[in-house]
Amino acid sequence: MAAVAVGANHPLFSAFGNVPADFVTLRPGLKQRKFVSPAIEAAIARTKAGISNPELAWMFENCFPNTLDTTVKHYTSGKNPDTFIITGDIDAMWMRDSTAQVWPYLPFMKDDAGLKNLIEGLINRQTRCVLIDPYANAFNYGAEGSYWDSDDTDMKPELHERKWEVDSLCYVIRLSHGYWKALGDTTPFNAEWERAMQLIVKTFRDQQRKENSGPYSFRRKTSYAHDTAQGSGAGNPVRPVGMICSVFRPSDDATIFPFLVPSNLFAVKSLRELAEMSEQISGNSEFAGECRSLASEVQLAIDQFAVVGHFKFGKVYAYEVDGYGSRLHMDDANVPSLVSLPYIAGIDPASEIYQNTRQLSFSSYNPYFAQGKYEGVGGPHTGKEMIWPLSYIMRAMTSTDDAEIKWCLQMLIETHAGKGFMHESFNKNNPAQFTRSWFAWANTMFGELILRLAAERPHLL
Repeated sequence: MAAVAVGANHPLFSAFGNVPADFVTLRPGLKQRKFVSPAIEAAIARTKAGISNPELAWMFENCFPNTLDTTVKHYTSGKNPDTFIITGDIDAMWMRDSTAQVWPYLPFMKDDAGLKNLIEGLINRQTRCVLIDPYANAFNYGAEGSYWDSDDTDMKPELHERKWEVDSLCYVIRLSHGYWKALGDTTPFNAEWERAMQLIVKTFRDQQRKENSGPYSFRRKTSYAHDTAQGSGAGNPVRPVGMICSVFRPSDDATIFPFLVPSNLFAVKSLRELAEMSEQISGNSEFAGECRSLASEVQLAIDQFAVVGHFKFGKVYAYEVDGYGSRLHMDDANVPSLVSLPYIAGIDPASEIYQNTRQLSFSSYNPYFAQGKYEGVGGPHTGKEMIWPLSYIMRAMTSTDDAEIKWCLQMLIETHAGKGFMHESFNKNNPAQFTRSWFAWANTMFGELILRLAAERPHLL
């Protein structure tokens, strides 16, 4: 753990920008690493050899294995493997983060039985988490309770936090589908997993709120408006048009209008993936049809209510809508975001609607596009003066322009404040003012970006 908390006075750092003069790795020593994958180690060596910038290569080596090095809190192998992965400096497992943290490791499972077992264990753990409570966003390792136990919601001792976010359940499907596609192995997809998937679809249907607001409610005593839900805990009102309500965003901030568009588009893709799995693995064509029907219903509602005209950019995706005609134009660096739609929801990056939306997101018409010495997307979670490295990572991941991708890489090099890791956010004028020195989601996604460029655009490295 100490390797991710090295201070500016550590002897590894030079006097010039707090960057190690010889770029010595900041990873924990081999015996201190939580999990070691020979396939990942080989990929690190192979990828580093193709990176001409020594600082970028050093950052990749630090970041890409950070999830395995530091956040595997519990792992058992065997017939029913079990894996618990914390988000970093918070000792809890987010459904979203844990999937994103292992996602770029999936292609390496075929060459590493231990890595395959670890990810299978995470699928098993996520399955049990869904069955404990599909509305929770973050879970404890056991039933030890949480400092959020005072929240006015149906807390259970296994929950760390109970903020209802559509994307949390989408990420559960994403991991299962990605694992299956990578290996063809169906071992984790047993009767318990099928029950969890059926509960996910039921939860999505309940949160379409066609008859009532459903069973979920959340309130917290806090001085931050975005940290609790409006509408007596159910979120602001919606007109039931077919989209799914998300009371919170992937930033864990409350929505203003509960039809969160990026998460609904993610749900469309996830439901279609679940239908494919149900049909081909379980042979349950009835459930597959239900998944596809719900996906089509949500997509139709998005087309009718979330694709709107903007006075500056033309036809765009709104960030949030309510079905009454209200819409919110902004974007947030957390994924799913509007910019991330080609990556997370399969949206055509060349489509006019997406390109118009992308222009809006990277402009002053997005209230969370920070502009100072540096410019980039942030979000309400850390304030409008703060830029998230995730925004540069996702901008590069969804770009087809070499110059734009190179600019994003340069921004990531210039703004890690000499630490060699990604932060949650940093001040637009001073990267040394940052939040979260140990944020494994961003670290692993940075590694994913470099791996993708190494495969698809090696000339940029």
